[in-house]
Amino acid sequence: MKNKVIQPDGWAPAKGYANGILNEKGTLYVGGQIGWTAQQVFEKHDFIGQMQQALENILAVVETAGGTAADITRLTWYVTDKQDYLSHQREVGETYRKVLGRNFPAMTMVVVAGLIEDEALLEIEATAEISA
Repeated sequence: MKNKVIQPDGWAPAKGYANGILNEKGTLYVGGQIGWTAQQVFEKHDFIGQMQQALENILAVVETAGGTAADITRLTWYVTDKQDYLSHQREVGETYRKVLGRNFPAMTMVVVAGLIEDEALLEIEATAEISA
């Protein structure tokens, strides 16, 4: 098997990128996910709502590749407002556990000036190791 593009069923096509790439060793690279739905619509305009949607998007890509939340080994977060993140720590933890459970992979958080989609408040990319 060469690299396989992972695209959850029913998702609008990604334009110029892949939502996920699974290599022959079982490593899944999940492209940066933002807080929009499968149809690329922002239904939430707050940090926690977009964070939950982004994590659900990551999980959808991982599950499409045959994995689970426990297979996620790395998350890189890009946030546009550090204070928005810091002021919602309790909700961040609750929402994270609601979507991904008690799996805590290696994580990095980077504060950025902006993201390509103007409505996006954060973007999260992931790596997972999918068992064959």
